Amino acid sequence: MIRQLKALTVRMVAGGSTVTALILVAVGYVDHVNPAAHPVVACAGLAFPVFLLANMGFLAFWLVFKLRYALIPLAGYAAVFPALRVYIPVNAAEAPPPGAIKVLSYNVQGYSGAPRYDDASDMIVDYFKDSGADIICTQEDLTTNHSIKARMDSLYAHSDTVKFRTGNYSNAIGIYTRFPIVRKERIAYPSRANGSVAYYLLVGRDTVLVVNNHFESNHLSVSDREKYKEMLKGDVEGDTAKAQSRLLLDKLAHAAALRAPQADAVARYLDRHRQYPTILCGDFNDIPLSYTRRTLAERLTDCFVETGRGPGISYNQKGFYVRIDNIMCSARFKPYNCKVDSKIDASDHYPIFCWLKMVSKPTKNTEKQL
Repeated sequence: MIRQLKALTVRMVAGGSTVTALILVAVGYVDHVNPAAHPVVACAGLAFPVFLLANMGFLAFWLVFKLRYALIPLAGYAAVFPALRVYIPVNAAEAPPPGAIKVLSYNVQGYSGAPRYDDASDMIVDYFKDSGADIICTQEDLTTNHSIKARMDSLYAHSDTVKFRTGNYSNAIGIYTRFPIVRKERIAYPSRANGSVAYYLLVGRDTVLVVNNHFESNHLSVSDREKYKEMLKGDVEGDTAKAQSRLLLDKLAHAAALRAPQADAVARYLDRHRQYPTILCGDFNDIPLSYTRRTLAERLTDCFVETGRGPGISYNQKGFYVRIDNIMCSARFKPYNCKVDSKIDASDHYPIFCWLKMVSKPTKNTEKQL
């Protein structure tokens, strides 16, 4: 009788382990789903860390009680390794060589510092001043304080800000650089108050294309965020929790569906201008396992995945621990030591930066498809 119960328990746990591994794999490749067609399904990537940990729990169980069954969670990890590398890359540090340029991207949240500081503008401007960056791309670079803008413009020889406005909604992205801005072009796509701008910089003898992005926000209100945190704590029960979860998922799915054509528009722009050495950065408002990131990473090198370490959490509000800010580059650059800098919390984002070294023009056989 005891032996039969043990065998039944093993079969039940093995079934749960198998289902968990299969869901992990499915969730790991959900970035291939276009949110415009399947918005709710496309949000399944949010559950990736949950099933990652659940699979680890099963692995620990099998290693203790039934070693050969450990192949189930191990097979899950093997199948989902590409997604695991995107989500939590592990790379050795490599010092940038002489001549590498430092690129920094930061959503400055209007220089407001909310909710931690009454006025974080000095912290942010001083951070930029001391950063040693050659190119700074900003998102939510919108302020009514003209002195802040004057200080920002004084940091670099060349700067520009593009504002987006629809009705009562407004936003702006900016660039501050040591290199001359030859021209700029807004990349057209529908959005309430977000956008992408292509800047052409003269770097030495090369014209470098820098695309700064702020893709569609999730439009979660303060109340939405607080309810989400309450759900994480288990303070909400029953039908209320289900209703709040559904409302939150609907908002996230709607925003994901809006971002998909925005990412497609930027991808088409890259395809049309593939002759330029390219740097792309900004606030994607989307997780690493998303259609937005994958669409652009298919054309460019994701600098954090290639040279970063760990999860690289760039959105720092409690309960929303994800990397939504990115820097990418074309094959004309080699990236070094991409990092999310958690030392400054003057915004709801952390800045992300890396070094890029221009390399000889790659051949058709070695160049990554733009």
